[in-house]
Parts: sequence; C-alpha cells; structure tokens
Amino acid sequence: MCGIVGYIGHRNAVPLVLDGLQRLEYRGYDSAGVAVIHEGQIKIRRDVGKLINLRNKVESGPIEGTIGIGHTRWATHGEPSERNAHPHVSMNGDFVVVHNGIVENYLELKRELTSEGVTFESDTDTEVIVQLIAHHAQHHTNGDMVEATRQTALRLRGAQAIVVVNKHTPDRLIAVRIGNAGGVALGIGNGENFVASDIPAILEYTRKMIFLDHADMAVVTADSYHIQTLQGEPVDAEIHEIDWDSVSAGRGEFQHFMQKEIFEQARAVTDTMGGRVDFEKGDILLKELNLDEALAKRISKIVITACGTSYYSGLVGKFFFEQLARVNTEVEYASEYRYRNPILDENTIVLAITQSGETADTLAAVAEARKRGAMMWSVVNAIGSAAMRTADGYVLMNAGPEIGVASTKAFTTSLVNQLMIALRLGQLRGTISAEQSVFFAQQLSQLPRLIGQVLEFEDQIKALATVFHNYKDFLFLGRGINYPIALEGALKLKEISYIHAEGYPAGEMKHGPIALIDEDMPVLAIAIQDDLYEKMISQIEQAKARNGIVIAVATEGDTFIQSKADHVLYVPAMNSFLSPIVSLASFELIISIIVSGSFL
Repeated sequence: MCGIVGYIGHRNAVPLVLDGLQRLEYRGYDSAGVAVIHEGQIKIRRDVGKLINLRNKVESGPIEGTIGIGHTRWATHGEPSERNAHPHVSMNGDFVVVHNGIVENYLELKRELTSEGVTFESDTDTEVIVQLIAHHAQHHTNGDMVEATRQTALRLRGAQAIVVVNKHTPDRLIAVRIGNAGGVALGIGNGENFVASDIPAILEYTRKMIFLDHADMAVVTADSYHIQTLQGEPVDAEIHEIDWDSVSAGRGEFQHFMQKEIFEQARAVTDTMGGRVDFEKGDILLKELNLDEALAKRISKIVITACGTSYYSGLVGKFFFEQLARVNTEVEYASEYRYRNPILDENTIVLAITQSGETADTLAAVAEARKRGAMMWSVVNAIGSAAMRTADGYVLMNAGPEIGVASTKAFTTSLVNQLMIALRLGQLRGTISAEQSVFFAQQLSQLPRLIGQVLEFEDQIKALATVFHNYKDFLFLGRGINYPIALEGALKLKEISYIHAEGYPAGEMKHGPIALIDEDMPVLAIAIQDDLYEKMISQIEQAKARNGIVIAVATEGDTFIQSKADHVLYVPAMNSFLSPIVSLASFELIISIIVSGSFL
C-alpha cells in the first residue's frame, strides 16, 4: 500500500515528511514525491525509484515550507514515472493532492472534466481528484476549499484516503477517508499537527493519534483540528495515546526488519499474553472480547475471515476452536466470502483477523456478515483501526510495529490470541475442565522460551541456508494442525524472494504433486512427534523414493528421523497445540537467511 505523510506547523515540512516516508518504505513503492507551499506557491519534487532519488532531487533543488505533504506510490493507474508520481497539482495550480486507493469511476469523472476544458498531465486516477476539487472550488463553492473537497469526496466511488492542500489557504490541510483504503491517522502536536497513513511515520513527533472513520473529513491547522462527516455532521473523535516508541519502529541491531521481527516474537508473545492469562489458576481474561457464559453457550458457529497470512492463521485457529471449545468453525478467504450468500444468524461469530485492522476485503466481508445478523469479533494489531472500533469484541495482538513485508510477529500473536479465545470459550462452555485450564495456561507460559530456543539454532539454520539458497522450487508439507504452517512457510518464501514454493497437505502429495519431486525441488516437512508422526515419516519416505531432498522439522531428541531425512531442524518437545507457533520460527529463519543473501 502507498504511504502518506503530511505536516503543518512552525518547522520546515520537507525533512519531516521525507523522514516519515522513510519509515513507510516497508509498504513497497515505485516512486515518491513531496510538495510544500511557500510564499503563495506550490513547490513539488518527485522522482521514480527509491526515496534516496527524491532526497537527492530535493538536495539539488531545495524547497521549504511550513505546510507539506508527501507520498510513496505503488502504481495502479499509469506506469511508474515522474509524471505519474504523487503529489498531483490541479490545472490552475491552486490545489495539490496525495491519495491512497482506487477511484473506481475515474474514467467517468475524467471525461466530464475534459468536456469542461480540464487537461490532464498524468495517467493516474488520483489526478481526477485534484482537478475535480479545483473545478468545484472555481465553479460551485466560491473558492471554499473545505466545501470543494467535500463535494468531490461525495462523488468518488471506491475506497480512498486523501490529503489536500491549497496555496490560497496555506494555514490548513484537509484529510479525508472514504471506505477502507487504509488508515488515516492525525498526529496531535504542540503548535504543529501531522497526518499519516500509518503510525510509524509520525511516532517520533507525537504519540497522540486520532483515526478517521469511513466518510470522515478533518480540517487541520497548526493549532487545531476539526472533524466532520462528509454529510457535515461534527465528529467528537477520541485521542489515542500510542505507547510504541520510535526505536521499536527502527531496525536496531538487526540486518533487516524481517530478522528483527523474527527475534521479537518471544517478546510479542509475552506482550499479547500479558494481563490475559492467569498462569496459576488457568483463567483467561479477555475483557475487550465482551464474552460471557450466556454468549459462549449460545454460539453455534464461528466463521474466521481473513486474507493472506491471516487466513493461514485462521486455519490453525479452526483446530483450536473445534478441539478446545467444540464449536463448528469455518475459515473463509475474505475476498471470496464477501461475494457469496453465506448462511449466518445471531448465533454465529464472524472473527476477522487483520494485522492492520484496515484490510479492505476483510472489512467488507464482516460488513456483509453484519447485515445477516452475525456478531463480529476481531484480532488486530493496529490500535484504533476500523476492525477494532467496529467489532462487538476484539483482542489486540500487542505485537508492536511490523515493518517487514512478511508477517512474523503478527502471525505468531494471532495464533496465540486465537488459542486464548478458544480456551476462554472452552472454559465458559464447559468443554475443558479447571485442571485442563491450568495445564494449558502452563503450556502457554512456556511459549516465549520455546520460541527463543528455536532461534538459538540460528547457526545450524545458517549453514543449511547456504546449501539451499540457489534452489528455485520448494515444497512445504505438513499434516493436521501443522498443515497451515506449510502453507504459511511457502507463502513467506514466495512473497519476499520470488522463489516458487508450494504448501501442501502431506497426505495429498501422492495424489499428483509427487510427480514434481526430484533432486531440484527440496521438500521441507514438519515431522514433529505427535499423533501424525508415523504418517509424516511415510510421506518423507515417498519423497525420498523420488530422489527428493528432505529437510525435516523434528522434535528434539528424535534420532530415528535422521535416517529418513537429509537434513533435520530440531524444535523443542511441546504440546501439539503449541507446535504451529514454534515450528514456524524455523521456517522463518531459514527463509530470512536464504533471502538476505548475507548470512546472519
């Protein structure tokens, strides 16, 4: 997703905006730009490629101003180029805009504006926004920036996040959120205010944040802010105190963010359990979930809806809810679920899992579920996000900022959160006893240590990665509760290395995929000593029969598997419910090392 940063105050906006964009680089982008107003004129610098290119352009052609906006763009309309990079300026030179999202009716609006004599300088849908604002200001609102922006926003279809500046009113900027294009956060300072698409961009300057809801518009000056709906109704927004510090959003001592976040998992797990698990009595305390005994016994079905890595987390959660709470559980891709005709009622809980809390497909899916009478819970990381605010109950991951492209801490903590919810449901439904509750609480208490132990095998994994970093195809296999971890491992390798990888249920391998296995496709198999251990040994033998190279994740002390697999990565012995959480750390480390090119 693209990144937005804005500033208004007493300082030069340019370095603040550029620094904020730097903190949003993890989102991915292909161009960047910054605009300021100085002495009644809009000054812009834009460039393609990395942010350093924009910094160099600013250094060679300095601009300054106490109001500014910036953007990192991931191309959707128009190729990556300087002319298509944000910010975009209106034809009359009065307005400048940055934007996240897609204007679904931009062609219709562009034709309308073209017929009115407006000429366009880019191929983007974003330029339609700024030209339409300028058109409304000139012809319909007598130059009123706020009203022109409001009228424009009401005409846009699709999910948008927009920030607008006008050279004739350099004492304010306007931020608009429509739908679920990602967050819009206002940072409240002292004699200065900020706007950003994500918290880390402005956390160095303020911890006081306001998050815009759908169809909210904020008029922000250096000393004040006013929020209203697009219908003109005032909004009394809550100020959230964010307790993340700017250091935690930085790379620190680690080579890259994925490495840092892999090693932060033990802390993140500790944080997500903090204040929620009574390790002595076995009680699970989830106040924000708003779950009582009556509701727990009324629930007849849970539908987990999510996208990408969160979907795989939900597949593990299905085991938790069905085995511990004995509740029928379905797991659905949010992008598909929203277009179906699901069977739901007031006894159904729809559980949304989303790190950002702003995933558009997930929010649309739960909105559809609400229409059908279901209750909504969410597992989120982003404080104040839409998925948190609109839920009937929620559990925060407490993973802290996650900068790396591939989810690590958020995936791990979402698993722990689902396990805690399942335990609480089981306690209230009477499907687990008091003794079992104490047992599981004690198992949970071991999680940070178990994860830490896996990370201590770093040197062994490093040596293994040097053997396999040139391979181009990988197959990940798992069974039962660990099958989703095979899916997640393959996803991680694909999304950060562009190496082909597939996750597969090991029992299905013989039904086709075994034909692909040879010495050029290493097989990573989760073969811990659980109820399916003998089955996994059989699948490893089948892979070896095809000349496959097998890397097994096995239980520490298992010497038998050494005669079956070519390489073994050991994880500590643990309860099977914890195995997905711990086993994934091995996959994450080897993938991180393979991708980094320079070994830890």
